[in-house]
Amino acid sequence: MTADDSFNRLDDDDYPAYTMGRAAEMLGTTQGFLRAVGEARLITPLRSPGGHRRYSRYQLRIAARARELVDHGTPVEAACRIVILEDQLEEAQRINTEHHRAAGTATPPNAP
Repeated sequence: MTADDSFNRLDDDDYPAYTMGRAAEMLGTTQGFLRAVGEARLITPLRSPGGHRRYSRYQLRIAARARELVDHGTPVEAACRIVILEDQLEEAQRINTEHHRAAGTATPPNAP
């Protein structure tokens, strides 16, 4: 791997750059919370060759949204389900908007 390859990974939202301890510190939460959102299948951290969990920036954003819901009293399992549904809705809206653009029709009123 060249130095250029390493620097390009810094911009990759999906590159698993953060250890569990660092991820928990960045989110202001516990490692147990990260395990819980993993068990709820909200995020699946990659594993280092030594078996340690590694998180990407994208996964940290998803976990941060779940933490926000939990901080407002939502049980962790429900928070994870809400985040999954929010993500699915956002993706469906994006696809719908692309289809409307490709068809040359107006963007639907609820589109982002």
